[in-house]
Amino acid sequence: MTIPPGEGQPQPQTFYEAVGGEPTFRRIAARFYEQVAIDEVLRPLYHEEDLEPAEERMRLFLMQFWGGPTTYSELRGHTSLGMRHVPFKINRTRREAWLRAMRVAVDEADLAEAHRAEIWERFEVFAYNMTTHAG
Repeated sequence: MTIPPGEGQPQPQTFYEAVGGEPTFRRIAARFYEQVAIDEVLRPLYHEEDLEPAEERMRLFLMQFWGGPTTYSELRGHTSLGMRHVPFKINRTRREAWLRAMRVAVDEADLAEAHRAEIWERFEVFAYNMTTHAG
């Protein structure tokens, strides 16, 4: 009996699956927002006293972006990050603060080096693309 190509062989994993799925992105978002809560540059960007809704939005976005469930789009529509961030006047100072907080979150997420490098490279691109103002 001949096995058709691909049958009986493991299917390629998404990045989401490869890094541990939801628990990994939950850790990253939670640790990031712990940093936001104490950051004098980032905290004023969040008008809500409770950062949990923002943390959930980030977690759902990251999960979807990296190949997980599409819950973010189901709840919030298109993932147009650029348009969602225009009102925040993100300048170099805010971008660098965001990157510092995210660096802590990524470094503490217990990722394999190749995964950490891949996710960090994407976060740097996100940060530069979300910069809406000079200064």
